[in-house]
Amino acid sequence: MKLSEIKKQLNTLENVTFQLPDGTYVPEHFHVTEVGLVTKNFIDCGGKVRKETVVNFQLWDANDFEHRLKPKKLLDIIELSEKVLGIEDFEIEVEYQAGTIGKYDLGFNGKDFTLLNKLTACLAEDQCGIPQEKQKTKLSEIPVQGNSCTPGGGCC
Repeated sequence: MKLSEIKKQLNTLENVTFQLPDGTYVPEHFHVTEVGLVTKNFIDCGGKVRKETVVNFQLWDANDFEHRLKPKKLLDIIELSEKVLGIEDFEIEVEYQAGTIGKYDLGFNGKDFTLLNKLTACLAEDQCGIPQEKQKTKLSEIPVQGNSCTPGGGCC
């Protein structure tokens, strides 16, 4: 989800909720402790220089169980971040600590913002020798050819 999309959705909501990949929710007394711009410069395993930029939201829940972040307040935080940090309309990455700090993509299901598991991948498969996955075929699905051996056929 891009920054423009979350702003659009926040304008339609009364409450802000985040659903984790396992279906549970970030506690409703969470805080957004950071909205930032994160740029990662790196070289992939094929030697290509790459650059990724995301808008980062950090969610945190404390012991202030009465706290509720309203959509307008989150919009204000986002707009201040855009102004001060020069944030553009990048994809959003969300950090949230369960057992350890997890990084998630962000989605929306019509009611809740959803934290989507991120996956690792090789960005240069053609350069680092990863074999293409072979097609698996069941022997019973291979058509019988007229010149093939059969049991009792005397060809073997």
